Amino acid sequence: MALTPKQKIFADEYLIDFNATRAYKVAYPKVKKDEAARANGSRLLTNANVASYIDKRMKDREKRTEITQDRVLQELAKIGFADVTDFVTIEGHSVKVKTTDQMPRDKLGAIAGIKEGANGIEIKLNDKEKALELIGRHLGMWNDKVELSGEVKTNNPYEGLTTEELKKLIHGG
Repeated sequence: MALTPKQKIFADEYLIDFNATRAYKVAYPKVKKDEAARANGSRLLTNANVASYIDKRMKDREKRTEITQDRVLQELAKIGFADVTDFVTIEGHSVKVKTTDQMPRDKLGAIAGIKEGANGIEIKLNDKEKALELIGRHLGMWNDKVELSGEVKTNNPYEGLTTEELKKLIHGG
């Protein structure tokens, strides 16, 4: 089944910044409240046709740009697993910057910048901790969301009573 024109607008807008609330408000401009747009946008994302369309467009973009999860992880790994000694040699109290041909090619992406400073050449590396955090999140090593499952069992003596029956109990009727 094909998307409705509004569903297509929603999905195309969602692909811009992955903000379902904003995308819903663009597709359905009469909806002014963020709360309603958030709930309806979230619901639309679970619609099989919308989800399939978004998935296809994302795969098309991945092919077109050649930006894949693997490439992103490889770049994060360069940063996360780089060591300062990949870029400098330490001899006694002396630190010398290696020439780029002496540095591992696969680690060059870890360098944020090189400049002449007051104490000589300075190398600034990208944020190693952040890179490792992002890799860990991707691998599911830690999760900020808590998922609960199971049944809630109660011994509610009023369970199953109608509103009228409850009113009679309250008012002594």
